Amino acid sequence: MKKLALLFTLWLCVGFSALAAQPPTYPQVEFQTNMGSIIIELYPDRAPKTVENFLQYVGNNHYEGTIFHRVLDNFIIQGGGLTADLEAKPTLPPVEIESNNGLRNEVGAVAMARSLQPDSATSQFFIDLDDNKLLNYYRPEPSLMGYTVFGKVVRGMDIARKIGGVPTAKVGGLDDVPQEPIVIQRVVLLETPVIAEGPYKPLAPVAIASAKNKTTKTAATKTASTKTSTTKTKVKK
Repeated sequence: MKKLALLFTLWLCVGFSALAAQPPTYPQVEFQTNMGSIIIELYPDRAPKTVENFLQYVGNNHYEGTIFHRVLDNFIIQGGGLTADLEAKPTLPPVEIESNNGLRNEVGAVAMARSLQPDSATSQFFIDLDDNKLLNYYRPEPSLMGYTVFGKVVRGMDIARKIGGVPTAKVGGLDDVPQEPIVIQRVVLLETPVIAEGPYKPLAPVAIASAKNKTTKTAATKTASTKTSTTKTKVKK
């Protein structure tokens, strides 16, 4: 009897440990494009206003028919605001920036694009193809507030990288536009979350303290006047 009780106790411990090891369940959205599907996981606990705003666009079918209009290999792919004719779709009012939420712009992170004004993000988002430290939050100054990370790619990172590698050109006033449109054909809020590709790894929090020590160097890099620095340190709308 004592042996059975001991085994039951051990089973409970193992059972609860296994449950604790499971990743938390977050909303997931699938973007079906003409190059394949990308599934992203959203973090309303870290960026509640941003996720709510994003899901409104998903719910009203805003993203369907938009394109990834700005593509830079080994940097980002950006979309969600323009049609294949490069016409801007109507948007909701801008959402308050939530970049100081502990999430960093690392490979696979999903963040909101914006203008130079911090509280200007609407529908456009981007996927990081590299660890883009210069896009992270550093301190509460407009030029150092970074971009709100609110999710990450859990499946289809190979598709995101493929999109990042397509040929681009300057079209009108826009740089880095894919020569063949990368169209978001359908967007679905998944009823049943999928298991992430590979081992589950939550986005790493930013070490704000150490980031402050790099502020001077980062600010200098961000304000550099070279074309390369301007292109790869700002995610513009």
